[in-house]
Amino acid sequence: MVLKATLSEGKGQARDSIDLVIRYVKQETLTPLKSILKYVGFGVGGALLSGFGVVLLLLGILRLLQTETGTSFTGNLSWLPYLITLVVGVVVIVASLSLARRKKN
Repeated sequence: MVLKATLSEGKGQARDSIDLVIRYVKQETLTPLKSILKYVGFGVGGALLSGFGVVLLLLGILRLLQTETGTSFTGNLSWLPYLITLVVGVVVIVASLSLARRKKN
């Protein structure tokens, strides 16, 4: 009878130990991971929205140059608004990369 009680106590302690380890792993891995994923999600969402905004801004610059400059960019110079928009886009990319590198250091 005493042996059966000791075995059942051992099983209960083993189960308690396993439950303790499982709760510890969840607390130390899953909880921080969830908070990190929340910030990563906000970062990815912000990056996508910023990228979409820059594309719309560049498209707006192109349409502005094509429609509001009169006859300045007609004929042989019809490619110039595209070049100006490309240069503005490259400047935005270079400025973004330089700001990102400056923030890291």
